[in-house]
Amino acid sequence: MTTSAIQHSTNIGAFMLFLFIMSTTCQAQLSSTFYDSTCPNALTTIRSSIRSAIAKERRMAASLIRLHFHDCFVLGCDASILLDETPSIQSEKTARPNDDSVRGYGVIDNAKAEVEKACPGVVSCADIITVAARDASEYVGGPSWTVKLGRRDSTTASRTLAEGGDLPAFTDGLEGLITSFRNKGLNARDMVALSGSHTIGQAQCFTFRDRIYNNNASDIDAGFASTRKRGCPASGGSGNLAPLDLVTPNSFDNNYFKNLQQRKGLLHSDQVLFSGGSTDSIVNDYSKNPNTFKSDFASAMIKMGDIGVLTGSAGQIRRICSAVN
Repeated sequence: MTTSAIQHSTNIGAFMLFLFIMSTTCQAQLSSTFYDSTCPNALTTIRSSIRSAIAKERRMAASLIRLHFHDCFVLGCDASILLDETPSIQSEKTARPNDDSVRGYGVIDNAKAEVEKACPGVVSCADIITVAARDASEYVGGPSWTVKLGRRDSTTASRTLAEGGDLPAFTDGLEGLITSFRNKGLNARDMVALSGSHTIGQAQCFTFRDRIYNNNASDIDAGFASTRKRGCPASGGSGNLAPLDLVTPNSFDNNYFKNLQQRKGLLHSDQVLFSGGSTDSIVNDYSKNPNTFKSDFASAMIKMGDIGVLTGSAGQIRRICSAVN
């Protein structure tokens, strides 16, 4: 090998090492002890605010978990979903999957305000969303987990990405769902576990109307469809709500998966998880082993919380969550 070739090889090696260091630094900077010295009461302050909000409206637990999901799948877990519209920012709040659907913005704003009183300019909105999802799960009987901290907030948002397929849709088939999650570094088991958050919360009539009025569908229990029609007419009432889990809609358990086995998944994207495809075995596992489901859900939430995070000097720590500094 010539001297120039050796030098070229060395340069490539050094460059690859640099890329590896940069790619791992992001994750290394996230730590469960990130605020221990700068804002030691951050987590207890957030928890108190979140628990108070869910005590007033139990449905808010599901909304906060969903808010975290919709944030992380667009630009990463950077609180971009919280930004309001400005001349230079197209808000994700008004994107089709989020508009009049995603909730909990005010709850995060209130938690941020309480944290700002104690530690101004220290705790990011992105971290508050992530912690809020964990606290919401725990409050309604779901698993808890150790949240890695140190995310920073985005200075931009993307309505285009929010509407362009980054977010899975309630009409998606199984392979489409698997691909959407795989694109974010989450495997099929992560996807099924995270879908299990539908053990709590509600859906609007327009998201399941076609499913319950499809007389040729073989993947829905007739009695279940008839029951759901009472609150979801064939026309009108598109915003009417129905629980995603008819049995225990306010408790985080594994009944969601038992519903799927009985062809009682409310959304098309729910029922395809148990439709003769590759994820049937996972549904069966979770329906028999609630502790396995909860453990996998916690692991998948931690994994999701790592998507596209901003750390170090990237982004900023917003003073208020709905606007850049």
